[in-house]
Amino acid sequence: MLFAQPFPTEAAASAESAPPVSDWIKSIGQRMSVWASTCADYYSAAALYDELRGLSDAELQRRGLSRGLLARDVCQACDRSAGR
Repeated sequence: MLFAQPFPTEAAASAESAPPVSDWIKSIGQRMSVWASTCADYYSAAALYDELRGLSDAELQRRGLSRGLLARDVCQACDRSAGR
């Protein structure tokens, strides 16, 4: 019955494994902030896409864009998470 008692390190680890509630709330707040920022990025991208899709192919080409890649290029331009 030598192994019936937990090692002192196991007891300490189990007491420290649960993070405080304040850390959990802070984590939720950070996730909500990232979510809101992502929503704002995609809203900006949708508005820019609506503006650019009405341009002629010649005007898009003059701006360095192509109609086939317009949605991808607009999303990349409005995505702030690449710099995070």
